[in-house]
Amino acid sequence: MPRYLMDTDVLIDALRLKREAHEFISRNTKEIAVSLLTVAELYAGVRAGKEEKDLAALLSLFPKVDISEAIALQGGIYCNHYGKSHGTGIIDAMLAATATEEGMTLVTLNKKHFPMLKAVLTPYKKS
Repeated sequence: MPRYLMDTDVLIDALRLKREAHEFISRNTKEIAVSLLTVAELYAGVRAGKEEKDLAALLSLFPKVDISEAIALQGGIYCNHYGKSHGTGIIDAMLAATATEEGMTLVTLNKKHFPMLKAVLTPYKKS
């Protein structure tokens, strides 16, 4: 079972060839999973061609986590409780719920959006 759930921002850095993102992923590839919501976010911003192929190659390295009813309910509650105070949008709330339900540590560069999580890892500083 994967130990880490990746947030979109770290994967974007990997696609942009940021060294720290690559190092984290290389060290932990077998322990990383990606939410299907993150897949959707990434494809929403990708350019056709090489960028899209690079994204597909990166995502092929990781198992995907689907959204269950329990995740959907918990994500809605998180968004309700932390949306205004911490800027937690529905996607971030759903990622937090996925990490909670699956017992994973969320890997993100934006801890502010995830006050509900005890297990959050920021693998490097945002530049």
